[in-house]
Formats: sequence, C-alpha cells, structure tokens
Amino acid sequence: MPPPPNVACATIFAVATMDGFGAMSRLEAAAAAAAVTYVDRTQVGKHLPLSPPAREAAGTTMAIDPATRANLELTRTLAGERRGSLLDAIDCTVTAAGSRLLAQRLSAPLTDSATISHRLDATTMFANDSAARDDLRGILRAAPDISRALARLSVGRGGPRDLAALRDGIVAADKILDRLSRIEKLPRDISLATEALRRPSRDLAQEFSRGLADELPLFKRDGGFVRAGYEAALDETRNLRDASRLVVAAMQARYADDTGIKGLKIRHNNVLGYFVEVTAQHGDKLMTAPLNATFIHRQTLAGQVRFTTTELGEIEAKIANAGDRALGLELEIFDRLCAQAVAAGDDLRAAAHAFALLDVTAALAKLAVDENYTRPVVDNSLKFSIEGGRHPVVEQSLKREGQPFIANACDLSPGPAQASGQIWLLTGPNMAGKSTFLRQNALIALMAQIGSFVPAKLAHIGIVDRLFSRVGAADDLARGRSTFMVEMVETAAILNQAGERALVILDEIGRGTSTFDGLSIAWASIEHLHESNRCRALFATHYHELTALSANLPRLFNATVRVKEWQGDVVFLHEVLPGSADRSYGIQVAKLAGLPAAVVARAKSVLAKLEAQDRSTTARALMDDLPLFAVPSRAAAEPQPPSAADQVAEALNALHPDEMSPREALDALYALKAKLPK
Repeated sequence: MPPPPNVACATIFAVATMDGFGAMSRLEAAAAAAAVTYVDRTQVGKHLPLSPPAREAAGTTMAIDPATRANLELTRTLAGERRGSLLDAIDCTVTAAGSRLLAQRLSAPLTDSATISHRLDATTMFANDSAARDDLRGILRAAPDISRALARLSVGRGGPRDLAALRDGIVAADKILDRLSRIEKLPRDISLATEALRRPSRDLAQEFSRGLADELPLFKRDGGFVRAGYEAALDETRNLRDASRLVVAAMQARYADDTGIKGLKIRHNNVLGYFVEVTAQHGDKLMTAPLNATFIHRQTLAGQVRFTTTELGEIEAKIANAGDRALGLELEIFDRLCAQAVAAGDDLRAAAHAFALLDVTAALAKLAVDENYTRPVVDNSLKFSIEGGRHPVVEQSLKREGQPFIANACDLSPGPAQASGQIWLLTGPNMAGKSTFLRQNALIALMAQIGSFVPAKLAHIGIVDRLFSRVGAADDLARGRSTFMVEMVETAAILNQAGERALVILDEIGRGTSTFDGLSIAWASIEHLHESNRCRALFATHYHELTALSANLPRLFNATVRVKEWQGDVVFLHEVLPGSADRSYGIQVAKLAGLPAAVVARAKSVLAKLEAQDRSTTARALMDDLPLFAVPSRAAAEPQPPSAADQVAEALNALHPDEMSPREALDALYALKAKLPK
C-alpha cells in the first residue's frame, strides 16, 4: 500500500502522490513529508526553493553509526567542540559552501571505487599544479556564498547585497573558467564543475550590474540601492525629492533674513516632521506680532523654541510623497530582479555546488602537499595495507609542539590461503598509543573513501562498507544505562551487523565488569569476529591471556606497542610491532599521573603477590575448548545423565558424619557401594 499523499508535498511540488519521485518506503516518505512540512510551516506563504526528494540507494555510502561518529570525533570532539576533530584538522577550504560540503563528505564516505577514483584524480591535479591551485583558491576566497544568498531571496528575506552576491558569483565563475581553460586536460569531476559554472545566464549578471548601485544598504527598506539612470520614472521621482530639499534650504535662508535671526534652522525628526527652531532668547520675537502670523508655535524646550509655517507644511507633504514614491519604485525594481534570480535558481545552485566542489578539491590538495599525504589505492578487494600510517589530528597537534609523530604500519589484508581479512590483537601498556593506532587506521580508511589523500607512505584500501568503533567509556543515565551497559550495547551492534567488508575498531572490551567476566566476553567476542563476522578488525586489550587465541585462530595476529624500562620508569616508544605484551605498566602510569608515593609502593607490593599466581592456567584450559564455532551443535546438545562417579560424589557430599549413628553410617556405606558400577 503506497503512503498517503502529503498536503505540503502536493502544494510545493504540485503533485498528489510521491510515487513520481521513485519507490519509497513508508518511513522514507514520512521523513520527506516531515521535512517539507517543517519548512512550509516556518516559511508561511513563501516560495520554497526545494529540490524534489530523491532516494539514496542503499550501499552507496559507508554506514557509520552514531557511536562510531562520536568515538572517532569526525566533526565534533567528545566535548562537543569543532577544534580537535578530524574536520577541523583537514578543513583547508576558503568558502563556507566548501566547508559544508567537506563535512557532508565526512558524514557519508563513498563505497563506489570508480567515483572515489575520479575524486582522487581531481585532487591529484591540484596537488601537482600549485599555481592553478593557488589562483583558484584566491578567486574562491573572494567569491560570495551563492546558495545562501539565493535561499534568502527565495523566501523573501533577502536584500540588495544578496542580489549583488549573485552578480559577483557569476563574475567569479567566469574568472575560474578562464583560469581552468589554461589546463590542457581536466579530470572528470573538474570538467563537470566547469560545465555547471557555464549554466547561469551572463545577461542576468549584466542586468544586476546595471540596476544595483555601487554602495548598497543592508536592508531593502532603506532604499538608495538602484543605480541612477536605470529607470527613468525613479530618476524623476528622486529629482523631485531632492529638489524639494533644496527648496527647504532656500526657505531657511529666507526665514533667517526676514526675521533677522541668523541662527534660525529648519530641522526634521520623526515626531514633528519639519520645523523651524530658534534659541529661547529669540522665541518671544517669533511669538509676537507681526511674525506670529507666519510662525505657529509648536514646542518649547529648555534651550530652544520650535515653530512651523503653512508653507513648510506644504513642502513637507511634497517631500514625503516624493520619498515614498521613490522607495516604492525601488522596491518594485527589487522584486523584479529577485524574480529573475529565483527563475534562474537551478542554474545558480549548480554553479554554487561547483564552487564548493572546486574549493574542497583544492583544499584537499593543499592539505596533501602541506602535510605530506599520499594518494591511496582504493578498490573492491578486501585489502587493508597501510605503511607509515599517522593520525591526522594528533600529528598536527604534535607538530605545533615541535614533536614528531611515530608512524606505524597496519595490514589487515587476507593472507595467501585466506578469504577474509585479519584481526589484529593489540596489547601493550597504558599511554603507549593503542587507541591512537586504532583510530588512525579507521580515519585513514574514511579519508580515502571521501576522495582525500591520506597520512601514510602507502595505503591500499579495499572498500569498507560499514565502519564500527567501540572506544572509550561513557554512560547514558537518561536511558538508565551504566557505562558497562553502553559498552555492551555498542558491542552487540557490532557483532550483529558487521560483515566481511566491515572495518571494526574495538578497544578494551569487557573492562567495565569483573576481571573474569570481562575476559570471557572479550574472548568470545574475538571468536565471533573471527568465525561469524569474518571482518577486518583491530582489537586492543589488557587481557594478555587473549594472545593465546592466535594458536587456534589462523587470521588472528598478535601485535604490541613497544616500550622500554629505564631506572624503574617506562619510556613509551609508540612503535607497533609483532608480538604480545606480558604486562600493562599501569603502576608506572599511575606514578606519572601523580599518585602519592605510598600508594604506588603499596600497589607494587600487591601486584607482586598477584603475579606470583599462575594465571596462564586459565588460558591453557580455555584453549582446549576452541574455537567456539567449530562444533555448533555443542550448545544445542541434550544434557547427559550424570555418571556413576558423579552420583557417588553427590551422595557423599550430602552426608554429615558427626550427626550419624554407627548404624546410619553403615547403611550409608552400603548405599554408596551400591551406586558403583558392577
């Protein structure tokens, strides 16, 4: 059953049903109708510059859930600030429209390798041609925001400066076309942008240039924005208005001569209109015969006395009428020019998008050159190979402090005899950089799929269709969820949805509960990722027992972050190497944090006693029961009846010798003997 027609959609798009916009689910139709209804109710009676709703095909963009967006800090940090986010680190755009488009691309990376390749070609061209890049950015920096100006004009909230913005935008388009025409062969995306820049009518820009004055007011109600000579009727009305003002000036001089009061002035305010003003000492003179026949008293103030005359009232009416007529004619001209702009809205919006696309492309090229990024290889394989990878945000922060960033490699590609990607189990101490390493690989994949160069020496990324990240600890008290519950909900979403093409980032699963509960959950999660999800994954943990899993899970690879102990302290080297860590150096980190010396000393004493126990037996015992999914019928098997030995043990445990008589003890012994197998 198709969704019912929406009244707002019918009014705005002149349709009775949304079926003409393509097959949409009821939920999609409701979302489109809600958006249109909101705009319609907030812009009552305005012409809405809305494009018809279009359905985005499933699988065309990388799926990123809200938890992953927050954990990776794509557009906002966990504190809610733009500074410190990925967008802030890579945004070198020079226009507001370009910045908006870059944020949009970060929110929806592509999954089509051909389209990504076209974007990379365009970025490569500007990365290799610094002169063209700098010239283009200079033109764009001075260009107006066409889309915003057109939107304001479309809903009746625009002013003369918005019309000028459209005019200047078309002029900037010609400058860009002229500059790009010097390049021999343009990549596909740049070529399409140039076609869009040619769409707006140049006659429209000329009309705006003829009609708009050089100096424009902010609001149309202020008037004075139409160029002299543009329309004869307006010029005639303005001349009448200005001539009347000259008459007022001549009248002031005549009144001063007739009365002999040199300081007489004719002034104007919004309450009294035009009036004659003299000082208090001359007020009595005008209020006595014969001058009182001409000058009519209006108002007495502390230092001035105000009068009017019949002649002044007549002139005031003429001036007011001329001024109102002039403003009315200007507003008519504004509405006419505004209608022309709205009629050309599709072409102007296409040019505005071309500006944004060129800005983003040139900005990513500048970023690549300035930060020494490299072009990634993006294809439809399951490869995930990064050499010399770096975290784009952390690297810039360290660079400002004059410190280097330690680059690391990561390879989650399938092995020669494997059909699915690898899982890296990353162990190492706190503060060593495990979370940074996890995030940087996720961000590199995301940047590659928006068409950007990436912070690495080499990068080969097979398309990632879903990106999951479970990093950090947070609660959700409003929904009644503890920190551990939030962690489990996010982990459940990953294990239930991740497929072969997904990239999963997991950090410290199971840390919000007891040691053995957490270890068990982390253990089972790794098995599920390996056997069921079969995705590419990075799994950081402090449960060193998990490293034993690599003996039975062929696609599990142990890696560790290198550290060095020096005179009782730990030195973090931030290098990721094959192998596993046997300790977390948590006490050393606590010492660096400033814990009292007595607390640190006591912690070392307790740790020494705990480490004396052989915890490896737990891992060895669990290894006999791996992999979890090798025998799927085990969980569904019928419970077996207890053995004879189990029955004897159970009966023996139920006896209480101190409470039994000799006879009862003898009977119990015979009963136990009867349970033994014959």
